[in-house]
Amino acid sequence: MNILEVEKLKTYFFTEAGVVKALDDISFSIPKGSTLGLVGESGSGKTVTAQSVLRIVPKPGKIVGGSIFFEGEDLLPKKEGEMRKFRGKKISLIFQDPTSSLNPLFTIGEQLGDIVVQHMKLKKSEAKEWVIKTLKLAKLPDPENAIHSYPHQFSGGMKQRICIARALLLSPKLLFADEPTTNLDVTIQAQIIALLKDLQRDLGMTLVMITHDMGIVADMCKWVVVLYAGNVMEIGPIDKIFEEPHPYTEALLKAIPRLDQTKELVFIPGNIPNLIDPPSGCKFHPRCQYAKEICKEKIPSLEDIGDGHFVSCHRWKELNNRG
Repeated sequence: MNILEVEKLKTYFFTEAGVVKALDDISFSIPKGSTLGLVGESGSGKTVTAQSVLRIVPKPGKIVGGSIFFEGEDLLPKKEGEMRKFRGKKISLIFQDPTSSLNPLFTIGEQLGDIVVQHMKLKKSEAKEWVIKTLKLAKLPDPENAIHSYPHQFSGGMKQRICIARALLLSPKLLFADEPTTNLDVTIQAQIIALLKDLQRDLGMTLVMITHDMGIVADMCKWVVVLYAGNVMEIGPIDKIFEEPHPYTEALLKAIPRLDQTKELVFIPGNIPNLIDPPSGCKFHPRCQYAKEICKEKIPSLEDIGDGHFVSCHRWKELNNRG
């Protein structure tokens, strides 16, 4: 059973320079209780996908088409008041930068306690105990004293644990983690990844890891959705993605440092295209080493390869010696 089904979603930003098609007709689903990786370079549409599901796309952005079904309910027709019942309680988000997402003027206990009081209708004393309990869940040291401290008194790793606790306060069923290890040192990154894995397993929630790091995806995720320039390039179980990748996924994989190999890393030439005036055909063709004339002329459809594996590429079968 799928907890989330996104169908033909279009999210555009209406700027003075033109219309930025941040998400252009994307479709994917997330099995309930699974861990899914939402992968791609910066500017591929990963964060906008999470914002669209939560209906918090910043202006001048707007969802202009498609549907988002959460547990069978279409979220797009819902009014703002109805969406508040979903945000935090059913679907939650860990923001990329914990420093900017915490209010420097209030203690941790005040910030998290207000959420609990507002949504769970608990007394302040009960809310305090709930916050301490959730901070313990996120493995924040000494939460009883931490609730009286301000964000600047914590390290980056500790602030991220607080943000994880905040996202878990209302026991959501679906959690988006947007690049949760950015700007953290390697040791702390590993601790945060291990924490999220433990929480997903122990709480039985569905976790979406938003990342550009295929190493994190390999370590954590059962399913992968690969985005490029607002389009879905590939969807599939982790083993299929690694064994028979889309050319863009292959390029991402070749850019990962490996401890067990001494091969030279291969960078992807060029940059994500301008989404106001994207390339014709497959948007990846200007950077793809396998591109042919058809790739420039025709947009490839997202083809069902079998075993839950979908690929948007004219040459995928040929390149993988299939059919």
